[in-house]
Amino acid sequence: MPQEPIVNSISNVLKFIGFSLIGIFVFFVPITVNGTSSIPLDHTVTWINTTFPSLTPIYALLLILGGVIYPFITKTWNQNIFNIVFSLLKIVGLAVGLIIYLKLGPDWLMNEYVGPFLFDLLVVPVGIMVPLGGVFLSLLIGYGLFEFIGVLFQRVMKPIWKTPGRSAVNAMASFVASFAVGILITNREFKEGKYTIKQAVIIATGFSTVTVSFMVIVAKTLDLMSIWNLYFAVTAFVTFLVTAITVRIWPISKIPDEYYNGMEGEPEKVIKNNYLQNAWKEAMEASNNAPNLGKNIWVNLRDGIIMTMNILPTILSIGLIGILLAEYTPIFDYIGYIFYPFTALLQLPDAFLTAKAAAIGVTEMFLPALLVVEAALVTKFVIAVVCVSSILFFSASIPCILATEIKISIPKLIVIWIERTILSLIIVTPLAYLLL
Repeated sequence: MPQEPIVNSISNVLKFIGFSLIGIFVFFVPITVNGTSSIPLDHTVTWINTTFPSLTPIYALLLILGGVIYPFITKTWNQNIFNIVFSLLKIVGLAVGLIIYLKLGPDWLMNEYVGPFLFDLLVVPVGIMVPLGGVFLSLLIGYGLFEFIGVLFQRVMKPIWKTPGRSAVNAMASFVASFAVGILITNREFKEGKYTIKQAVIIATGFSTVTVSFMVIVAKTLDLMSIWNLYFAVTAFVTFLVTAITVRIWPISKIPDEYYNGMEGEPEKVIKNNYLQNAWKEAMEASNNAPNLGKNIWVNLRDGIIMTMNILPTILSIGLIGILLAEYTPIFDYIGYIFYPFTALLQLPDAFLTAKAAAIGVTEMFLPALLVVEAALVTKFVIAVVCVSSILFFSASIPCILATEIKISIPKLIVIWIERTILSLIIVTPLAYLLL
């Protein structure tokens, strides 16, 4: 009891309210700049990218170079086969990045939907967004907001998605900021013992989808902006409903509820009454125990830079391999047969085209949209939702997850992707027929 006045001190209240409001503004409040509505973080990334167009590609290449060197400096490159393969893929990514930047590549690589797409629309923006997001994450997650929301959302998140209430922030951050930012938050909280490995996998594979800005690009490509609100609402509903199902089936259901490196962890306290009062108490304790602002910013910035160095070279190497397979081989025709029985039974127009588009989504989430541009409205709507709700793709989100301390194998990630894609098709198709 004597500690109560200290915990509820003006300093702790101001830190909690002030820093949290800044974080919420940066990640969650859309503002219009030059006719474009987006969150401040996205506007900042766009401003940096457009103001320094000659410097940002060099900055990205330096990060890629850092990502290549880092495993050798830390002597982790040969710890196991996985590390060896990814260290080699990072070297390939550096070579690809240099070729694209210098415009020395062959026509198939310099195709606007291959090399320039990967480098200009994925690598450079992600390279800016994740470290910058890390700076503002120190305000969003360091001074009590996670704990406050965690108590209020505990009754919703636990029974439906089997994750702590604080994971609601991860879900929101992914939708409005970046899947990479969402995964960065998750990895940070996981290493601090606030999520188990199972909870971290659920959040990374179930909530960390592409941003609203990417969804806008998909909607524009498929001429769905006239029904944007419907598209966004259905996509959010399908994404979170699919997650509620996948947490209850293999492989996620069999992942152990263990904490990082065997630590005891800091599970959320189960609150059964006085939710607002307890939420405030938890927030004040977190604000009181928080490190100083400078240290908090540095830790999150450092984590963001390390994650970015790991992500960028693999986006270029794995993403390029996936796109080339999609463009120049029939492999996705074959993979499409996994989904064809479902698209046929659901009586979708262009059933096989829809199945192939769903299959290509594992390489890059934008490719399915390009495949169904001329298809029927129902098909376009279904694919527009599925390419977001399936979440996992090799050009970015899978390398991002693999770059974290959240250990899950590629085969299991592929199984989760298949499950999410099939469930998304089954759920969204009747909604498309009903609502369009």
